[in-house]
Amino acid sequence: MKLNSGTIKEAPVKKRISVGDFQISVEERAAINEVLDAGRISEWKKVREFERLFADYVNTKHCVAVNSGTSALIIGLSALINESRFPKVRKGSKVITTPLTYIATINAIVLTGLEPVFVDINPYDFSILPQKIEEHLESANDPKKYSIILPVHLMGYPCDMDEINRIAEKYDLVVLEDSAQAHGSLYKGEKTGSLSFLSVFSFYIAHNIQAGEMGAVATDDANLISLMRKLKANGRMCDCSVCTRPNGYCPYFPGYEDDDLDPRFVHDVIGYNFKIMEFEAALGVSQLKKADFILEKRQNNVRFLNEHLDKYSDDLQLPAFSKDISYLAYPIVIKEHSKFTRKYLREELEKNGVESRPLFGCVPTQQPAYNYLKEEYEGKIPNAEYAGKKAFYIGCHQYLEREDLDYAVKAFDQILAK
Repeated sequence: MKLNSGTIKEAPVKKRISVGDFQISVEERAAINEVLDAGRISEWKKVREFERLFADYVNTKHCVAVNSGTSALIIGLSALINESRFPKVRKGSKVITTPLTYIATINAIVLTGLEPVFVDINPYDFSILPQKIEEHLESANDPKKYSIILPVHLMGYPCDMDEINRIAEKYDLVVLEDSAQAHGSLYKGEKTGSLSFLSVFSFYIAHNIQAGEMGAVATDDANLISLMRKLKANGRMCDCSVCTRPNGYCPYFPGYEDDDLDPRFVHDVIGYNFKIMEFEAALGVSQLKKADFILEKRQNNVRFLNEHLDKYSDDLQLPAFSKDISYLAYPIVIKEHSKFTRKYLREELEKNGVESRPLFGCVPTQQPAYNYLKEEYEGKIPNAEYAGKKAFYIGCHQYLEREDLDYAVKAFDQILAK
């Protein structure tokens, strides 16, 4: 349509296919109202309920909930540093991890005083390559400076945990899984997050299991979970698992009778305020009840998109399909000799109402915050650098229906068939 000014008004986009979504159902509203009716919104029964249910879901003995996935990483690493059982895990020690991840993974390493060390990834599922880990350790001048291997199950794809654990045992390293994007993914029949000493999860709004902003650490180690409960509450001396809070009473707290000490206000480690509210936990409990449905729906959406976009496989690397994967999103990599650029394809998809995101970027060479590492790593992690420039993702979440997927496929057809 021509306007009086002579400009052309573009037709409005009829539909929008979002990368993620969160829809408040009757169950979620009931969960929030239950918290309001209980009269207490700070950490209480719903947080403990979520922790029990999520530990059962992951198949670990314990879980501690915190206010974000980033916080989960920070207290997990901080707990290892504070635990005398892990003398190699000390500030300044090295953590081997992936260069292709959401930047929170690396920020947490740096913020806890550890040093990230990057090795390359598998270009087809974005997972850290165990052979590159071993090659790096074999050639290291002083392998005793290394303390942790931190694999990331990016986009829901499990890393090769058998090999990673074998290497960790060989070099006396601790394994911490970043499973923030892989709730429910399976590795040889076992859920990610149960395959190492401890693991972290995020329940961010666009993730597989959603609560808005919340994180968790899962482990079988009771001592570590107790320490993390203290760390998340500013390092207070009692982890509050047995306190009678109104009286400030703890039967295991020394000196509470003679010295009038309240265990909630005595601190023996330096910690953080990573506590959460009952609302997030209530949403998490509600979402866990739907976890199997969410996983299956996302898998079906990925399978549908693969079937209908396979005709563009000369230009696009589509995600490998497996019923063991809980898909965070639908990742696509522009192939090397494609006639389309990522920028062009993402811009055209956006014009057609299909939202997308670049796949995070290669942290040491493509994230400005880590420019000080660029010279050291540039050209040495080619798969991660390529994916950082050429990969992106669209949504495959459980709220997308058949007509939404058809719409997305038609958008690709209009762009790529030109």
